Amino acid sequence: MAEKEATVYVVDLGLSMGAKNSGRDTSDLDFAMTYIWDKITSTVALERKTATLGVVGLRTDGTANELQGEDSFDHISVLQEISNILLPDLKQLHGKVGLSNTDGGDAISAIVIAIQMITKYCKKLKYKRKIVLVTDGRGPLDADPDSVKEITNKIKEDNMELVIIGVDFDDPEFGFKEEGKDPHKAQNEQIFADLVEKCGGIIGTLQQAVEELGMPRLKATRPVPSYKGMLTLGNPEEYDSAACIDVERYPRTMVRRPLSASQYVQRQDPTDGSTQSTRTFVADGDIEMPDADGNDLTGVKHSRTYQVLDEAAAGGKRDVERDDLAKGYEYGRTAVHINETDENVTKLETQAGLEIVGFIPWANYDRFMSMTVSSFLIGQKTNSKAIMALSSLIHALFELESYAVARLVSKADKAPVIVLLAPSIEVDYECLLDVQLPFTEDVRSYKFPPLDRVVTISGKVIKEHRNLPNEALSSAMSKYVDQMDLSTFGRDDDGRPSEYMPLTETFSPVLHRIDQAVRWRAIHSTEPVPPPYEILTRYSNPPEELVRQSKKRLEKLVAAAQVKKVPPKVQGRRRNRNEVKPLSGLNIEALLGGDKKKARITSQNAIPDFKRLIDTADTIEGIRDAAQQLGSIIEARIKDSFGDIAYSRALEEIETLREELMEMEEPGVYNDFAKDLKRKLLSEELGGNRKDFWWEYRKSKLGLIDQKAAATSDISEGDAKSFWSLT
Repeated sequence: MAEKEATVYVVDLGLSMGAKNSGRDTSDLDFAMTYIWDKITSTVALERKTATLGVVGLRTDGTANELQGEDSFDHISVLQEISNILLPDLKQLHGKVGLSNTDGGDAISAIVIAIQMITKYCKKLKYKRKIVLVTDGRGPLDADPDSVKEITNKIKEDNMELVIIGVDFDDPEFGFKEEGKDPHKAQNEQIFADLVEKCGGIIGTLQQAVEELGMPRLKATRPVPSYKGMLTLGNPEEYDSAACIDVERYPRTMVRRPLSASQYVQRQDPTDGSTQSTRTFVADGDIEMPDADGNDLTGVKHSRTYQVLDEAAAGGKRDVERDDLAKGYEYGRTAVHINETDENVTKLETQAGLEIVGFIPWANYDRFMSMTVSSFLIGQKTNSKAIMALSSLIHALFELESYAVARLVSKADKAPVIVLLAPSIEVDYECLLDVQLPFTEDVRSYKFPPLDRVVTISGKVIKEHRNLPNEALSSAMSKYVDQMDLSTFGRDDDGRPSEYMPLTETFSPVLHRIDQAVRWRAIHSTEPVPPPYEILTRYSNPPEELVRQSKKRLEKLVAAAQVKKVPPKVQGRRRNRNEVKPLSGLNIEALLGGDKKKARITSQNAIPDFKRLIDTADTIEGIRDAAQQLGSIIEARIKDSFGDIAYSRALEEIETLREELMEMEEPGVYNDFAKDLKRKLLSEELGGNRKDFWWEYRKSKLGLIDQKAAATSDISEGDAKSFWSLT
């Protein structure tokens, strides 16, 4: 279970926070909220019930706290009690944050309010407690020594962390110093620094905090064991000499994927006479989920219905329950069903276990055999005998330069897998790393021609060929690659050559850019998303200095490779083109008995037949006839498809039809076909409900050809987009 957290953010909303300092285009408050909103949305994005937070406003126009009867607690308002924040709470909080019209309000008293909130919420339970104060340090401070001592003792007693971040606070380590600083602000900075030092907290300047927001935060997860049991060498049931070691298996590396999208629809007011908020919408199977939060958006739930052919039923199909269906498997173009009794016979009954079946030398293992992410094995944590036994096995494998091959069944009745166990010995720990190996059926061997020679049919080896690089080209490429070497282009802290792209500073732009955009949109619903952080795009292009240094090498490489500019592709193949006639003057088609007027497109060879027919068409009627023939085959394929078996082939034929008609500069022919196909799909003329094909068709982006794609089209870009609407 993840560690429970309780964080209170104290935000200075005083009138002085509206000023623009240090050459910034935004006010100090907006600059501070950049940091605050990022931290809050990061917590919300975790979707953890144990990650809670609260917000306190300092120097507010009003007063709203439990100690508001005392003068020192005026102009301090609790904007958000400590709780698990969701998106609706975030929007309400955004509306409460704004610049006030007063400079009154004591920051020390605001810290006291934060301490009280945490104490009341956490009680004596185990929590990670944290207080973050963001201020410009220009407000009044009640730094009574006795009060400060009590605050310090309370923070230490409850093991709280105090972080004070100041707008334009001096920070020698970061290298920032505000020129012409107000003496009152300088005094407050010193008071804050003394408080933090006594509490063992952190104080810093806001500039550094905002800059560090661009550094992606790695999500720490508590590992969950995927296997707990015996690691055996030999059969312990038959042999007393068999080795048995209690081990635990944990994931070492995992694939992190970007945030997945959820489906939502705009909620309609039920008083307007519409029933959309409680009925099916958008497409069959998309049903509204009730939402008690009162949001403008409502979730979407997918529902499936199953039908079988029944001539006696209306429409020729009858609805059935899922439990009445038998499981089927695709075998060629046939669906083979199997009942539950027969399926149980095919299942292999297994018991959980990890058995070593053999050993191989390091040199005999190829890295491409690794099929999965890695895990690691350690001895049972509370079993010193098992830890010692596993250590002996690890050192034996390391000294003999060998790997162990084992059969793993992580849970009973689960399919067994073969894993490779590799020894790993570090300074502070040792373990066995494992990756899954392929079975014989998983391996496919392919032969490719060599890259450094050409072998003729007779077996003759040719070293010089037009498809092989000559010595001059190989030398130019080698020198260019050496010149573009990144392994020593970087510089470390001492100015010595180092790796330019260290692994610890290379992050996935997909993951963190999506995360950045989602967190921004949660607060700023209408403003454009800011550009990606610099660290995400730092390595998207080669260093300019290195490119400049390698320019001459590149020019020599271009000359050696004889790189030439490819002429632009001709967009259209004109009809009535002048065909090349043979010198003999004979009509080969006539001699072979060919008659292009009688040519037909077959469903078995639809795409080649269509291309051959359209190449010989010399009139618009011929092109339309070829398109109609292929269109009929596509519609028949969709209509006769068992499930979605024939969908991929139909989409391939639609793509060919679209490309060929674009090249023939006849987009109207394809657009007519697409419109007619949509009409037949929606009216269920192609074998019933085929909306699943419509979604595949839409996903393939093979819609109408607009004027942007072909100048001769009469379809605007807006009409092409509206084509995908089902209304």
